[in-house]
Amino acid sequence: MSIVTVIVSTSENIESERRFDKGLTLLDLKCKLEPITGIPAGTQKIELFRGNNLIGPLDDDDRMLGSYPVENYMRLHITDLNPHRVKNQFTDVSLVEKFELTEEEYANRNDSVRAFKERNKLGRFSKEALEDMAELERQNNEAAMKIKVGERCEIQMGEDSTIKRRGWVRFLGTTEFQPGLWVGVQYDEPLGKNDGSVQGERYFLCPPKCGGFVRPNKVVTGDFPEEDILMSEEEDDDLEEM
Repeated sequence: MSIVTVIVSTSENIESERRFDKGLTLLDLKCKLEPITGIPAGTQKIELFRGNNLIGPLDDDDRMLGSYPVENYMRLHITDLNPHRVKNQFTDVSLVEKFELTEEEYANRNDSVRAFKERNKLGRFSKEALEDMAELERQNNEAAMKIKVGERCEIQMGEDSTIKRRGWVRFLGTTEFQPGLWVGVQYDEPLGKNDGSVQGERYFLCPPKCGGFVRPNKVVTGDFPEEDILMSEEEDDDLEEM
């Protein structure tokens, strides 16, 4: 018998192009369709379509596939006759338990993309990137030594030193949301992103939308008077802030 190319489809949005020997019995065909569709051979209903036009059912397990008027690129639509089967169990990702790793567990794996980059000194693990990170860390540590909680401050936004934001230093130290040193600022205007808490952890208290966290090298302390600061949304996105 010859080989026929067909499209296998189900009501669960599975669609796959497959090639079958016309000499297969319908029972053998159902066994081959089971791993493709996820529908057990014993509860499969097979219908033959040309495009969207139904040609008819393939309903005799003892007959050969070639005994039906099946031609290349016709469609075999498979339906599950079991009324108790959980629908979409192979396509609905909400039914699948999510596998998650903590940051520590991921860092300890030797088969991850991160481990590969680290072994081969690529990306942020390259010599140049590590040197840049070390220099940035040094700058932040030096800047932090000049900052005290309770001082007035001015924040430099992005690379444009003409764009500033003023407020009060309310926190200085490490956080749970990101490594390194951070400065918690209460802004003069409600242009921040929080009220002094991030991801359920409180670092200081201020009115809603008046709080933000920035790196120490973005902060200058001094006798800065309060002023209204109105800025565009694009300018606000330039600040490295939490």
